[in-house]
Amino acid sequence: MRIFRARKLLCRSFSNTLHSEPLRVCVVGSGPAGCYTAEKMLKAREQAQVDIIDRLPTPFGLVRSGVAPDHPETKIVVNQFSRVAQHERCSFFGNVTLGSSVSLSELRRLYHVVVLAYGAESDRNLGIPGENLKGVLSAREFVWWYNGHPDGQNLDPDLKSTDTAVILGQGNVALDVARILLRPTSELATTDIASHALATLEESSIRVVYLVGRRGPAQAACTAKELREVLGIKNLDISIQESDLILTPADEEELKSNRIHRRIFELLSKAATSRPRHAGLNQRRLHFVFFRKPDSFQESKDNTGHVSGVRFEKTVLESVGPGKQIAVGTGEFEDIKCGIVLKSIGYKSVPVDGLPFDHKKGIVPNDEGRVLSDTSDTAALEEGLYVCGWLKRGPTGIVATNLYCAEETVSSILEDLENGVLISSTAALKPGRNGLLKLMHDRNVRIVSFNDWEKIDSEERRLGSSRNKPREKLATWNELLTATAEGTEYST
Repeated sequence: MRIFRARKLLCRSFSNTLHSEPLRVCVVGSGPAGCYTAEKMLKAREQAQVDIIDRLPTPFGLVRSGVAPDHPETKIVVNQFSRVAQHERCSFFGNVTLGSSVSLSELRRLYHVVVLAYGAESDRNLGIPGENLKGVLSAREFVWWYNGHPDGQNLDPDLKSTDTAVILGQGNVALDVARILLRPTSELATTDIASHALATLEESSIRVVYLVGRRGPAQAACTAKELREVLGIKNLDISIQESDLILTPADEEELKSNRIHRRIFELLSKAATSRPRHAGLNQRRLHFVFFRKPDSFQESKDNTGHVSGVRFEKTVLESVGPGKQIAVGTGEFEDIKCGIVLKSIGYKSVPVDGLPFDHKKGIVPNDEGRVLSDTSDTAALEEGLYVCGWLKRGPTGIVATNLYCAEETVSSILEDLENGVLISSTAALKPGRNGLLKLMHDRNVRIVSFNDWEKIDSEERRLGSSRNKPREKLATWNELLTATAEGTEYST
């Protein structure tokens, strides 16, 4: 019902000219949530002037730095996002960091509307012994590393000293990481994987990967598409304990109401029972391990300070309501030896000064995108401040999920406009883009425009063409900014 109302408001607003003063909107974050928000805003409000800022000199967020290199079809959406950034009423300001280049309070003074859509750039911690050992990495760091994110270039994971990796989690990111570790590098070589990552993977000794989850195959959090891909890797043995596939009545109840989980369970069941002709002769193996939760990371006796394995507690599922079960420990433990651990247990959003934040949920408290002053039932609305994407709902969903999320947030903005909450007699005092440009100039912040990004894009494509790749990513801050050295000045 909410989505239908949002679409009605969006359509109505095409011809809405309630105010002659441009509505000045700043979107923080140029990933899917930010780009969809900007697109919806531009279409809904003919007077809207939208500025997108991002701390990176490159746009598109997780489409560039999160989507796996062997998923080029998912990245096609950048064509749509590029058209948004090139719109005559839209500007992209890269290399502008919320919190250091400009504060949230300053943005709120400059713009009628500020939409925070900068996602989740940190990681949840397990809080168990040994988590700081060398070789215990977050999946986010690993994904940034192989995708050429400028903050991931120095990760340098050691893939030569061990043949076994443990991945904690069984969601799509965990499956991406497993696939990159196990897929033949000859297939990755023609993708846009970062060259430093490809070189390391070509020398990798990893032959065995464990994908470990707290719950069972009926609760696996991946999508069928991702699972099919990892199950289809050439010359890979798949190991699944058939006893883990025995369903309880509670499991059957869960599967009854969830088509996606039902399909995933079917795929896992088929993989467990159909052994290929060359099973056991392949060089690589993927173990799906269910009903285990990490208890501690073990330190190597031979290599002080480095991980040598993970101690897991066996779990059982307990019902906590209709169609929902949680994993609880049984007091039984077992160890899996390994030389590298990748934690894929969830991303975490980072708050900035002046932003209400629910640390328990890891989101900004909000009502359909409107930021609330706190998490209480009597919380007040923060006028002109909105959220979209992972900051709004938590780190869940796929790229397209952000389309509906943005639609809801923009609908809330339009409702507030209609109710006279945002545009007042002081509207002319909102300098918007001109004010931001002046502030950045005064602070010697080097803005990267969309034209500058196109220079980066062109250089990456040129470098890639000689290597039979769609692009060779510039993976350091210096390389990225050097490629924009002939940057054009913004006119105001």
